[in-house]
Amino acid sequence: MTNSPTDQVLVVGAGPVGLVTAHELARRKVAVRVVDAADGPATTSRAIATHARTLETYDQMGVVDRVLARGRRLQAFTMHREGRQLVRMRADYSALPTRYPFTLMIPQVDTEGALREALAELGVKVEWGVRLETFDQSDEGVRAVLGHRDGSRETVDVPWLVGCDGGHSVVRRLLGIPLIGESSETWLIADARVETGARPDSIHWISVDGTSVMLVPFPEAGRWRLLDTADADSTAEPDEVARRFSAKLTAGLGSPTTVRSPDWVSVFTIQQRMVPAMRVGRVAVAGDAAHVHSPASGQGMNTGVQDAVNLAWKLAMVVRGEAGGELLDSYPAERVPVGERLLGSTARATSFVALKSRLQDLVLPAAMAVVRHLPPLKGRIERRIMAAMSALDLRYARSPITSAATGASAGPVPGQRVALVDERRALGAGWTALLDELRDVRWTLLVAEGHADAVRCAAALGTSHARWLSVRMVCTAADGSADGAVLPDPDRALRTDLGLGAGGWLLVRPDGYAAARGARFDERAFAAATAPLRLLPGAAATAPGR
Repeated sequence: MTNSPTDQVLVVGAGPVGLVTAHELARRKVAVRVVDAADGPATTSRAIATHARTLETYDQMGVVDRVLARGRRLQAFTMHREGRQLVRMRADYSALPTRYPFTLMIPQVDTEGALREALAELGVKVEWGVRLETFDQSDEGVRAVLGHRDGSRETVDVPWLVGCDGGHSVVRRLLGIPLIGESSETWLIADARVETGARPDSIHWISVDGTSVMLVPFPEAGRWRLLDTADADSTAEPDEVARRFSAKLTAGLGSPTTVRSPDWVSVFTIQQRMVPAMRVGRVAVAGDAAHVHSPASGQGMNTGVQDAVNLAWKLAMVVRGEAGGELLDSYPAERVPVGERLLGSTARATSFVALKSRLQDLVLPAAMAVVRHLPPLKGRIERRIMAAMSALDLRYARSPITSAATGASAGPVPGQRVALVDERRALGAGWTALLDELRDVRWTLLVAEGHADAVRCAAALGTSHARWLSVRMVCTAADGSADGAVLPDPDRALRTDLGLGAGGWLLVRPDGYAAARGARFDERAFAAATAPLRLLPGAAATAPGR
């Protein structure tokens, strides 16, 4: 047994959540080590849906183009019953503007591949076949014992440990944190080539003989994921699984559908569970290690990615000596309630998808006929679906690091994501500059021109706090006439959208959420807004790379 003291943060688990955690730490110049008990990367995918807020997050991370290139854009949800199409619900993001108004269908293995590539470019490679066996922690750090596939053991001393090791998390078990909740029904999923007339730009939900199946497109043409909520026979041969799906889909869609023998079949029991705490001392858990949900609305991986980003920027500030450890208290304060809400929403989605109510099946045709013929009602339903699935409406209004909302008449309120902009408006000069700014690893302070004292104060703070804070003066001209760094907004569209008057300001967190805002910037306002961060003297130093 060897002892290896290190200043690296140890991340256990190399799925999407662990990879994002490591990427965001490494991007902030924090040493990180990623270990995984598996012999190598996964070859099958549980998650295949990436929602809009996750794509925005990938944009900030600088990896979105890698992910988009591997996926298929999905913009509809179509319902069928006994051979008839009931309704096609489109993806309506009009109430939640985003540059990514779609769900991207991309197998988890491809997402992981893109993230591993990006992480390797930051100098971090996954160590496969390395298993966390046990750990102890103190006020100073964590001592972990790692088992290698050759039978050797290694003891490492690290300042922090993050468990991203899935629903059967060793980290969670060793912490003694219970996973509270329940199991429900068992479903069958299969990945296969399918010959069908179903449109590949939509997920298809099909009611047949009082039960339901689903058809979900992969990026590869002709390849689909199939889900059966009733006939989950774990002993069936692949050819028999294909025969059953062919019969059900033909009857439910009303047109001949042939399912080829699947190359992957899995039976799983739906879990609806979460932890009451996501951090104990110097150890935190994220993703499925902290909460497991039904796959009915594709929330698991997406929620885990948001956990990872939320934790990583806070942990980086603490590791780099910029903020006190109290900042990490905001991680469970913000993310545990998200898990609680998802238990309810995914349970409802599961009940709907599985067609648990016979009455629901009987009234569905009439209800969908009403929806089809009342466009305003259909639009409201479509917008509610997007709000529930996309995570674009998630807010941290009650977070201990969010300031109380002020009287701004427009723009994001504290706790809300800042990039409330669609694809067209994002092409404007002001928004283009801000979206690039949000890819910086630091906090961003925006101060609108028009009040000399506010601009001078902000410029001075930008110099003294450059290590963790990027200060930008939102100006009509881009010639550097204002003190400090200029963020050009020649047509004033950005200031209008953000609700910034002369001297108005907006403080944005590294994950793109507003933390505080006000009508006139000064040092007192800045001190009040940043007090919850417990800034340390080391925060006033040289800026890191972007």
